[in-house]
Amino acid sequence: MSENFMSLQFAAKSENESFARVTVAAFVSQLDPTMDEITDLKTVVSEAVTNCIIHGYDSDPNGIVYIRVELEGDVVSLVIEDKGRGIEDMELAKQPLYTSKPELERSGMGFTIMENFMDEFELVSEVGGGTSIRMKKRIESKKALYN
Repeated sequence: MSENFMSLQFAAKSENESFARVTVAAFVSQLDPTMDEITDLKTVVSEAVTNCIIHGYDSDPNGIVYIRVELEGDVVSLVIEDKGRGIEDMELAKQPLYTSKPELERSGMGFTIMENFMDEFELVSEVGGGTSIRMKKRIESKKALYN
């Protein structure tokens, strides 16, 4: 069981991406992370939420993005998911520079960034059933170390 947690759900609209990023950063700030750690977390939230909106729901604003953040000691656990289309070929989707939406000028680096910025990264998807991105990061702050 986590020491502390928060859950968030919101419409799959691109204007809500910054809200999600700032909300997660505010919640995690109680562990006194460094600016680099906050930047990494904000970046992965941004990438994951954008993937849910653009790929999971194909920019359908009726979709819902779900976020759960858990704090356990000095570890942040983050789950970001949608109930959208799912990913047909997860290995292909995780390849750097691959994008299923080249017409939107997508870089195809989202999963690579998430994997590199976090200590643990897991992608679970079911075609027609949605996608869940599960990540963990240890915060190297004094407050987290001494709690």
